[in-house]
Amino acid sequence: METDIDRLPIESHPWQPFIPDKAKVLIMGTFPPKSNRWSMDFYYPNKINDFWRVIGLAFYDNPDRFWNGISKSFRLEDIKDFLTERGIAMNDTGAKVRRLKDNASDKYLEIVEPVNLEALLNLMPDCRAIATTGEKAAGVIASITGTGVPQTGSFVETEYLGRKLTIWRMPSTSRAYPLPVAKKAEAYARMFRSLGIL
Repeated sequence: METDIDRLPIESHPWQPFIPDKAKVLIMGTFPPKSNRWSMDFYYPNKINDFWRVIGLAFYDNPDRFWNGISKSFRLEDIKDFLTERGIAMNDTGAKVRRLKDNASDKYLEIVEPVNLEALLNLMPDCRAIATTGEKAAGVIASITGTGVPQTGSFVETEYLGRKLTIWRMPSTSRAYPLPVAKKAEAYARMFRSLGIL
């Protein structure tokens, strides 16, 4: 019998994975917010999500490194150049989702179809690490890889599809997650340093 949830629309992920040559780490959130919250057509597009501020702090000690204060948007070409130079790939753990409430909260996202992680990793022969940005993304990757969910800021190691993988669970960069931006940046910096990227 069809339920109210069954009648909610299913959204497909709007973007292709961003995979630079020689990508060493794959950063995975859950799913983008609705398009009316985007300030750019790319991962972590919401102005009030602190992901790009955290990355700016971790790498440049500058939370506004990727922010254009005049246009009030992120510097997309700078972001892509940075990711390419550092070998950082981007994708999300949800390929298709339902929003159970009209917001971007992971708590109200139902993953209808998870990412095809095997296909994704096949495009990245040099990738030896996955970093999930929050609890729900960490749970999806744990279920796909058959690993435990790490504590926030830590990792598990596994062999998956014939390669050794380190799977990190990073703090959510949503402002709803109660940790100061500087502390989030410290956690991300530790992870990137351990991978030889910072």
